[in-house]
Amino acid sequence: MSEHTYEPPKIWQWNTEVGGEFANINRPIAGATHQADLPVGKHPLQLYSLATPNGVKVTILLEELLALKIKEAEYDAHLIEIMEGTQFSSGFVEVNPNSKIPALVDNTGDYMLPIFESGAILLYLAEKFDAFLPKEPLLKSQCLSWLFWQVGSAPYLGGGFGHFYAYAPEKFEYPIERFTMEVKRQLDVLDRHLANNKYMCGEQYTIADMAVWPWYGALMQNKVYEAAEFLQTHSYKNLLRWTEEIGKRAAVKRGIMVNRTWGELDEQLHERHDASDFEFKTQNKLVESDECYTE
Repeated sequence: MSEHTYEPPKIWQWNTEVGGEFANINRPIAGATHQADLPVGKHPLQLYSLATPNGVKVTILLEELLALKIKEAEYDAHLIEIMEGTQFSSGFVEVNPNSKIPALVDNTGDYMLPIFESGAILLYLAEKFDAFLPKEPLLKSQCLSWLFWQVGSAPYLGGGFGHFYAYAPEKFEYPIERFTMEVKRQLDVLDRHLANNKYMCGEQYTIADMAVWPWYGALMQNKVYEAAEFLQTHSYKNLLRWTEEIGKRAAVKRGIMVNRTWGELDEQLHERHDASDFEFKTQNKLVESDECYTE
């Protein structure tokens, strides 16, 4: 037994001194920590999110729907600062008792309709607007299969590999090896599938692509965990082709900017309430405006 081997106690106790980068927001209990109402904008669709891969799934779909001229898909995107614990407000917990982003509220009808979990939101919006979800039974079954494949697989990538490779306070061989093995297998699954398919569902671009791309596309582009070299992502040629092709879509470029608070200032749109915000309210524009005002 090495000096680093952990012997679990008979009864687990919450140690607030352990937890690494996310120790201040991780806790073993649910519910609200403070009272605060959620902001509500002018559109029927209210999104509460952050531009993590799970959040980006939804903003990509909303921007793709708007690109199809579906004006009913207009939305307000409110920033949820997860490192500050905004997701534990009473208003957010009312919408999503699991306190995770993203969460959506549809006020189109006679009552507030909350939807949480990114996969559920994608499916809800695709069915609501009859878009990006194949009608033909075989393709629809493939779309849903890949959608739920992503929902089930991403925790191995993010909570498993990403956590132990990039965020854990100490690096240990066993968990990194364990989750690297699984992530490499997942990349191979995708690469083999995309060898014979333009998109996740053949020739059709669907919510399955919008679910998979923010996680695995970001990994391929070295935009999460800085692990592209470690994982040798360049060797997955079909997955790389798909990643680059989807990344060129105008709606995708807009979607990844929404609720983004890091990176280049012209790539950050902290909140989105109108299509014109991409032109006038990105962080570089706001900084320029503030500089002009103070001169």
